[in-house]
Amino acid sequence: MLKNRDFLCISSLKNLKVVITIALFSAISFVFGKFLAIPVGDYMRFSFENLPIILSGILFGPVSGCVTGVVADIVGCILRGYVINPILTFGAAIIGFCSGAVYQMPIRFPKTVRLILTVSLSHLIGSVLIKSIGLSIWYSMDFLFTLGWRSLNYLIVAVAEILVLCVILKNEGFKNQIKRLGNYEL
Repeated sequence: MLKNRDFLCISSLKNLKVVITIALFSAISFVFGKFLAIPVGDYMRFSFENLPIILSGILFGPVSGCVTGVVADIVGCILRGYVINPILTFGAAIIGFCSGAVYQMPIRFPKTVRLILTVSLSHLIGSVLIKSIGLSIWYSMDFLFTLGWRSLNYLIVAVAEILVLCVILKNEGFKNQIKRLGNYEL
């Protein structure tokens, strides 16, 4: 997180190293979501596509997380030949925005609790609620059925992502690389 910054952290987008890192996170999200996803039946798909989006929000703020989500979704759709669903793209943007906004809230929680809240709320609002609405409308699926399966899916994914993020954010090598990007610290 940038020291002494505004809430939206728009100033982080002026740093070329951060913009390149956002592009890298978008590419990683695309690969995780489109190539490394594990489908389970017709309604569930496990992937870590939101992990880089959430990490971008945590590190560089809500706007950077939002940009990462939008770029990853749109580029992923274009490269895979999917029609862009604006509601799903909005869901990806909200995941990034929420992760940045929740993680930097001024409430004094331990970092692990803050991380659990960040991932949980980001997935609840973006992945479960908004994307379920988008899938229901776009593919004429029953909303409550979709909501139920996606809730189960992202409960499992959120637990895994929290564990991975705990390891990443405690890693000294990772912290040092983030410090090299500018005035950032974890």
